[in-house]
Amino acid sequence: MTSRPLKVESSRDLGPQFTDNPHRMVGQDGAYSIPLSPQESFWFFGDTLFGERTPGESLWYPGGERIGPEDMGGKHGIDRMVTNCGLILKDKTGRDGLTDFHYLLNENGEVRQILPRLEDEDPDEIRIWCLHGIKIEGKLYFYWIKVTMLAEGPMPVNFAVNGSGLAIASEEDWKFERVRHQGESILWGEEDPKFGTAVLLHEGMVYVYGVKHDARGVQCAHVARVPKDRLHDFEAYEYLATEEPKWSRHVQDASPVLTGPPNEMSVSFNSYLGCFLAVHSNDLSGDIVGRTAPNPWGPWSDPVVLWTVRPEYQNPPPYPPLIYAGKEHPEIAGEGGKVLYLTYIEFEEYFPHLVEVTLT
Repeated sequence: MTSRPLKVESSRDLGPQFTDNPHRMVGQDGAYSIPLSPQESFWFFGDTLFGERTPGESLWYPGGERIGPEDMGGKHGIDRMVTNCGLILKDKTGRDGLTDFHYLLNENGEVRQILPRLEDEDPDEIRIWCLHGIKIEGKLYFYWIKVTMLAEGPMPVNFAVNGSGLAIASEEDWKFERVRHQGESILWGEEDPKFGTAVLLHEGMVYVYGVKHDARGVQCAHVARVPKDRLHDFEAYEYLATEEPKWSRHVQDASPVLTGPPNEMSVSFNSYLGCFLAVHSNDLSGDIVGRTAPNPWGPWSDPVVLWTVRPEYQNPPPYPPLIYAGKEHPEIAGEGGKVLYLTYIEFEEYFPHLVEVTLT
């Protein structure tokens, strides 16, 4: 396969998105997207907050005290907290920002949680956050992670990941239900890669990427594949064990294909480059990078910086800049993939921030 080198010609900042909505939304993170049709896409998010912010005050340190691990609803101006939600976007390009959208609502007209918590998932302790997904033949599949919130740790909000799973809904009713294997909804546990970081359909196979720390504590991405008509069947997944490639039915055999990506990224085939493109945050440095490969499993190139976030604070928060969730949204790309649209989250701004990157 002949491909162009990954090189940036120009870039511009399009600002925070989805802020102009009628729901008194304070902010949200995550921002994964799935194309539904040539006209629409489904965007979905992690923690979403409603109410009011105190001007000049950190969202996560109200009154100078860390917010803590509990549900933020009813505290410090936050009326309500939803740990995963979604919207339908009708913008077909990001050129002028993302403005034509509506959130999925419940019967009371409020933004609803798209994957309900189970009875034993205490909102003060457990959260379900969205990973990536895909639409196949009228059904929506999205992967998710379950996390336990921690009272102590180095970040403003700290957590431990318990594992990841899969949920399915019909496009007609948007009622997501968890897939279970041997009675359990967590399909990949604490010691496994958390599959669902990115999802790619290629030649009838769905490639699902997942991240975990190696023995050195470095985050590494792994890849599984499954026939597109068996996405719901946990037994049908196989995992890349070597770069030959050799595929194994045993998740313990999975070998890293990428070093350094956090557990949010995107992978797509970029027609302009003529190869596969992965986009992710480079740790918490503020760099959003791209990597290319001839195959969904690699070998992946060294990272190329696509955009660097340098936040400016009127009142600096009491913690280092926290920039994460970098990814591309290929369904709104321009000129066959020459013009990319990336989102990231800066924790104080706490809305998906959109960047346009034009490649040479």
